[in-house]
Amino acid sequence: MLLNDRLLSFWCDRYGNEVDFIIGDEVAIEVKASHMVSGKHLKGLRLISEEVPFKNKIVVSLDQNPRLIDDILILPYKEFLSRLWNNAF
Repeated sequence: MLLNDRLLSFWCDRYGNEVDFIIGDEVAIEVKASHMVSGKHLKGLRLISEEVPFKNKIVVSLDQNPRLIDDILILPYKEFLSRLWNNAF
């Protein structure tokens, strides 16, 4: 599937680690139904980053405030949607 002329896909390795959405070779998105994303939620994004140096690595969650864990952006889902519709990624 294409999203703004970029391929929309997902990623999974042979061990079952996965990333929910990959947009081209620029954006990797993981979605978590958590109110407090922590390091254990970032495994898939960290593993795929060893293969592709994504410009944006994002976890969309139920967190109350945006924040960074290393170079991974944690975004509340409403803020993620607002940024997405404003072509921030």
